[in-house]
Amino acid sequence: MIFSLFSEISVVLVLASALAIVAMFFRQSGILAYILTGIIIGPLGYLAFDSRETLEVMSKIGITLLLFMVGLEMNLSGLKQIGKSAVIIGLGQVIFTAIIGYFLSIAIGFSSMVSLYIALALTFSSTIIVVKLLSEKKDMGSLYGKILIGVLFVQDFIALFALMFLAGIGAKGDVLNFTPILIVFAKGIILSVVLIIIGKKILPKLIGFIARSQELLFLTSIAFALGIASFVSSSFIGLSLEIGGFLAGIALSYSSEHYQIHSRIRPVRDLFIVVFFITLGSTLVLGESLAGIWIPVLAFSGFILVGNPLIVLVIMGILGYKKRTAFFVGLGMAQISEFSFVLMQLGKNVSHIDERSVTIITLVGIITITISSYMILGGNWLYKYLSVFLKIFERKITIERPLAHKDMADHFVLIGSHRLGGHLLSVLPADKTEIIDFNPDTAKKLEIKGYNVIYGDMSDEEIQDDANMLKAKLIISTVPDLNDNISILTRIKEEKLKKPPKVMMTANEEWEAKILYEEGADYVILPHFIGAQQIAYMIAEDHDLPRLREYRERDLATLG
Repeated sequence: MIFSLFSEISVVLVLASALAIVAMFFRQSGILAYILTGIIIGPLGYLAFDSRETLEVMSKIGITLLLFMVGLEMNLSGLKQIGKSAVIIGLGQVIFTAIIGYFLSIAIGFSSMVSLYIALALTFSSTIIVVKLLSEKKDMGSLYGKILIGVLFVQDFIALFALMFLAGIGAKGDVLNFTPILIVFAKGIILSVVLIIIGKKILPKLIGFIARSQELLFLTSIAFALGIASFVSSSFIGLSLEIGGFLAGIALSYSSEHYQIHSRIRPVRDLFIVVFFITLGSTLVLGESLAGIWIPVLAFSGFILVGNPLIVLVIMGILGYKKRTAFFVGLGMAQISEFSFVLMQLGKNVSHIDERSVTIITLVGIITITISSYMILGGNWLYKYLSVFLKIFERKITIERPLAHKDMADHFVLIGSHRLGGHLLSVLPADKTEIIDFNPDTAKKLEIKGYNVIYGDMSDEEIQDDANMLKAKLIISTVPDLNDNISILTRIKEEKLKKPPKVMMTANEEWEAKILYEEGADYVILPHFIGAQQIAYMIAEDHDLPRLREYRERDLATLG
């Protein structure tokens, strides 16, 4: 029995690994491979009943740890770091997607309860997939990347409330009784307050003591996550494992060791969440009933792939963002989330929805994740062909414009005014410098100081034109985004200027610097090289380092 269970799970994981390698070759998410693994083993009846029970328990641990990690990565103070625009875009997108998704589901013929679940499942986008693709494109630091991450952050908070809302709905019929819903919210709020107080006042000292042993820190963190989840999901509290895992993460997020906890638990979470997606795929209702679900699957998939980006384009257009920024944020919202699968499983467990509904949303997930991955990776190509049609979503006066623009020539263009750029400002003349920055607060502060500032994305040609980049004497990019830097160099070459500007770029890696030199950069800033050169100069000046304290005080003054 034990050997059979061991061998069955081993074969399942080997198959999942093989399919994940294929998915990686096609630049797709491993989630698709894991669901496909479940689809393959499910109809074949490969797993025995005991094996299925074991996988289901492992999948519950995976869901709990997934929500625990989400909570660990954020706390209430993290809300302060989200821009106002990201909050408005996130709330607006969630509201409109949920409303349209609900009525679309009703029109197709689903009941109000099933439509509620489907609407919520269509609302959330995948943080895991979007962050992976943004990192792959080196766009985490771009304007649209910052906004997109902020929107996903907002969605994660809303997902918690959605879980509490659904946990408060009884398992009978379609009639909503708001009394148990309010009770669940009250319990959730009380638990949140208690755990946040514990997280701020007690856990930091306790975790600091435990962290002397990394093994004990790992064990205690998992025990805390699963223990809180079990307590919260008990009949005494009556909430779900998912909520418990999330709240446990929130509590531990206030300790200074939460980064260590995150890095150590992540591999364990990844293993168990793989099992969750395999289990999800194995429970899909395929076969004879498959023909009857393609209409809703295609309708919902089309809505997510086209409707969600359009909703974001409209909202961001109203807020005053340029069409390029809005387009790329919209592309990032064109798939459903791992939360969508969790919500549907929760609904099935409490008998609100059937397996057919779970199958529909899972197939929607497979389609939207597959297509949106290529949409995001090929975003520049798509924008090139669609930009003409996107003008209707852009206001005549946008916030991504010069705040104090003057027509300049033979001037300096500084891209990015944080850290490295901030130091360079001290030697650049304010009246002969154009600054491009994607942080609106920074842009306004610099404008007050007398600088000509443009709030926007450096890779947008209209932003480049606003800065008169082609007429500049020197362009300095302190943003280490390879693709954006190459786009500037490529444009300068294509223009075939008689007197092209000198160009200084920034790179994090040596291979990136070589590419930038090949593309025509006059000088590439490698921060670690410059730092090493400065240290070498200090030592060569005098091995006794008599000016070390002077350098120390100077740097401390700069750091503030």
